[in-house]
Amino acid sequence: MLEGGEVFAVKRVLRANAREKPGGIPLLIELREADHLADDRYSFPANGPRIVNGIEYDGSGRRVAYWMYRDHPGDHSTPVNMKPVRVPADKVAHLFERQRVQNRGVPWGTPAIRSIRDVGDWQNAELVRKKTEACLVGIVFADNEDDMAIAPKIEDADGNIVEQFEPGLIAYARGGKDIKFNHPSPHGGVYEWHRVQLHTIAAGFRVPYALMTGDLSQTNFSSSRVGLNEFRRMVRQLQYQTVIPMLCEPIWKWFVEMAQVAGILPPDREITATWTPPRFESVNPLQDAQADMLEVRAGFTTLPEQIARRGQDPEQMIGEWAAFAEKTDALGLVFDSDPRLVTKAGLAQATDPTQPGDGRDNMHQ
Repeated sequence: MLEGGEVFAVKRVLRANAREKPGGIPLLIELREADHLADDRYSFPANGPRIVNGIEYDGSGRRVAYWMYRDHPGDHSTPVNMKPVRVPADKVAHLFERQRVQNRGVPWGTPAIRSIRDVGDWQNAELVRKKTEACLVGIVFADNEDDMAIAPKIEDADGNIVEQFEPGLIAYARGGKDIKFNHPSPHGGVYEWHRVQLHTIAAGFRVPYALMTGDLSQTNFSSSRVGLNEFRRMVRQLQYQTVIPMLCEPIWKWFVEMAQVAGILPPDREITATWTPPRFESVNPLQDAQADMLEVRAGFTTLPEQIARRGQDPEQMIGEWAAFAEKTDALGLVFDSDPRLVTKAGLAQATDPTQPGDGRDNMHQ
């Protein structure tokens, strides 16, 4: 989606003989790039559905089908079938970021395409200039052939001087007897101009400059953290408002539907899913952990919510905690990380924490 603007997930139902194992879920998800869509297909009938950019709409403007190529148009390794096939919209999950009322996605780097081209052209021109300056080392001035012996010459089998444009070249010219060396002049502002262009490219891709280039010379801890916070907030919005509802949820519904058809899940029952994206690595783990704990103690969030923010399943973690606590209790082990037996300050609990009572009387002073 980021590179090409969009991607399609197509639902394919497998036959019994095509399943990997007997009794498995007869579902296969096929991912297709944007090039699979027959965007040159248009149809505007007076009555009936219309087709725009390969997407078919009904009279109410709802998507009813996609016209797609079975093979990628750019795949030249195998014979390509360029006849589009109609795929019902309920079998396609179309993932793209809707920045306005548009029906197709736009690559993220579109605003930075010109800057990328300019940087490429500039780097190529700068490289040619450096090579050109290095090619002309010196010029020998002489009135006759004998005076040209001041510098080495390369001759071929016929006695002709070999002339080529390469680094370290020494040229010959008439007039006097002297040799002058070329001193290329340095050009300032190269790094500054390059950095400005990279800032423009990073903004076009919506990625912090330091993350895209690895250049941390212009940042400090505070500015880097502020930039990361904004970037991560944008990523979370993209996860929860675009990727999950447009791709994950449709695929989950297909999965549940086919599992019910196969008899693995009970039929006529809505089975929902809780989506937990991978967690971000903390820039300052100590401060972040303290802030999370204060939010839980103040009632702003719950402990399961904080666990889910870290990309883990709260139910699974609680189960692991219960199993671990049961083993340590059976062996008579007490760890400083066990909040049932040890306080935050490292003091041991005086009584059994599972028994009711005033918590203030259960602590050694």
